[in-house]
Amino acid sequence: MEFLGDSVLGLVVTEELYIHFPDLDESRLSPLRSGVVNMRALADLARQLHLGEYLRIGKGEESTNGRDKNSILADTLEALVGAIYLQHGFIKTSEIILEWFKPLITSANEQGIGLDGKTALQELVASKSLGAPEYVVEESGPDHDKSFTAVAVVAGERFEMGHGKSKREAEQAAAKLAYEVLNSRK
Repeated sequence: MEFLGDSVLGLVVTEELYIHFPDLDESRLSPLRSGVVNMRALADLARQLHLGEYLRIGKGEESTNGRDKNSILADTLEALVGAIYLQHGFIKTSEIILEWFKPLITSANEQGIGLDGKTALQELVASKSLGAPEYVVEESGPDHDKSFTAVAVVAGERFEMGHGKSKREAEQAAAKLAYEVLNSRK
């Protein structure tokens, strides 16, 4: 179901982005699609739909808060899309997907969705001649449930802390926060 749902979701979002942003080429549409249909976005939607409450998971996953893991929630949402597709067909499934994702798709380009946060920050600071950004990363928690925090530092200025379940995710979050502040200064 997850495999099928992933494909249907990708097709619907791809078509909507193509229609909504006719002036963008593939080099920009592909990252937009990735930004809209990625594990974190799918997991966030699954949380809004309270899908974690309905999962049957093993004791190990239960003990490590599996009901709230991004990967499990994203896979569950994709499986749900697959089931809806089999039960109701493509048109109804498209309507449901667009209801869920339309606000995100509509604002995707303006919000910079699909841009790699670290790359976007790097390009911005280079354009302002501020030097390369640096990241201060800390980890906490037990080995089976690590949490990471990161702070982007640009030209000696520290920005808001980013959080994630991996070093990369925390750095990306920190970069995006720094980008938003620096970009708003113009």
